[in-house]
Amino acid sequence: MAEINHFEYGWITPALSYALSVLGSFLGLVCAGRIRAAATTGQRVWWGTLAAWAIGGTAIWSMHFMAMLGFAVEGTRIRYDVPVTVASALIAVVAVGIGLAIVGTGRVSALRIGIGGGLTGAGVVAMHYTGMAAMRLGGFLGYDGVRVALSVAIAVVAATVALWLAVTVRRALAVAASALVMGVAVNGMHFTGMSALSVHLHEQQGEITGAGFSTLLVPIVLAVILVVVGLVYALLAAPTEEDRAGAAYLDARRADPAGASVPDPQPAPDPVGLRARGTRARPGSTFPTRRVDPPR
Repeated sequence: MAEINHFEYGWITPALSYALSVLGSFLGLVCAGRIRAAATTGQRVWWGTLAAWAIGGTAIWSMHFMAMLGFAVEGTRIRYDVPVTVASALIAVVAVGIGLAIVGTGRVSALRIGIGGGLTGAGVVAMHYTGMAAMRLGGFLGYDGVRVALSVAIAVVAATVALWLAVTVRRALAVAASALVMGVAVNGMHFTGMSALSVHLHEQQGEITGAGFSTLLVPIVLAVILVVVGLVYALLAAPTEEDRAGAAYLDARRADPAGASVPDPQPAPDPVGLRARGTRARPGSTFPTRRVDPPR
């Protein structure tokens, strides 16, 4: 059995992987909060896609491969199969997208969150072990079944909590705290799964083909850039009081389709009389105001 080093570069790779998971989680939670406030299907798809990319592509996939930059096996080089690596990224994004679609539409319930969390957690596990299967080295991988099962449990619990936070957390401070917790959960799942790994070297070392670490840095950097741009956009498009009122109204209508007990939405205060002057609501607002023409 070969000697494995998970932290070849010391604290740098785990610190960066945690930072990536927190950054992606923060953007994902911000965007997920906009899904239920969206007035149209197109807006919900846009925010859901951005949230899935942030959480699945950055908080999970980029975090995984940033941590893998510090992974080394004594006696062999490590390379990665590019198509399998790309497939692992798609698995993560699609799994998170499915979970958000389940909890982001319809009435919020423990059953929806549980189903979404289970499917998303299974996708996270599939992403992790697909990413591990993408490794090319002079040996074969073995796994401890107990620790693998523990990593699966952590992934499902973490995904369920993440989806619950996505539909309940709204305030900026709470979103930031939730992102820090999600970062711990994602990294905990990763390193638990890695602790189950063992490598058995071949007696004869042949040529190892595939992408090196430097090649993996390119998509990771691109993911970070996209997340930062998306985060700025999401913060600039932060919901107004009118949007929050609209989200509460839409949630109430989903819970009571007949609308018997749902009061009519109240527009946000207009202290300076902008609506009377003909100013329209911001694009994407849940309740756009009608233009009032001045008397002739």
